[in-house]
Amino acid sequence: MKHEQTFLKAIMAGVYIGIAGLIYLSVENTVIGALFFSFGLLVILSRGYYLYTGKVGYLLPYNKGYMVMLLKTLLGNALGVFSVARLFRFSGVSAVVERGTLLYDLKLDNAFYQTLILSIFCGMMMYIAVDSYKKAKLDSLKVLLVIMPVAIFILAKFEHSIANMLYLFIGNKFTFQSFLWIMIMVIGNGIGGVLLNVIEVKLNPQN
Repeated sequence: MKHEQTFLKAIMAGVYIGIAGLIYLSVENTVIGALFFSFGLLVILSRGYYLYTGKVGYLLPYNKGYMVMLLKTLLGNALGVFSVARLFRFSGVSAVVERGTLLYDLKLDNAFYQTLILSIFCGMMMYIAVDSYKKAKLDSLKVLLVIMPVAIFILAKFEHSIANMLYLFIGNKFTFQSFLWIMIMVIGNGIGGVLLNVIEVKLNPQN
């Protein structure tokens, strides 16, 4: 039952990231779109759903059970995002579909090492958002510390593996390069989150 709950929570997280991505694609002003995108992560954190980029930072010290949970989370996130993307294609809102397609085309123009670097920075921002939400005492501070890192990674064009799945699926970009670039983003997000967590543990071993 626990494994089923993990997968379901991961699917729901993917659904909300997918919806957040649709909001971003629907808004002309990128700053406003970036701020509203944080809606997805706020819902996920407040409801205890499982998002890969929010969980991967706590991978070390290595634990086989945690790795299995991460893989299930990643698969569930992908399924949730896929469901949102494919369903939205039937909505008839072609402008959003076109924007998502164009956005992923631009991401594929980056070299693999550029994608990796941008993904690492995004992993750092996601770790900051999730860890700050856990540790902040005031609800208002929790919200602010989630919104700011999310807005930063979007405006700085850092690469979020789960959000980018929406643009891949909504644009029908089912190519070898598309999936390879997503895997690079998955790895980069993991490196960024784990790196900050390791440094923080070293600096604050009592925590």
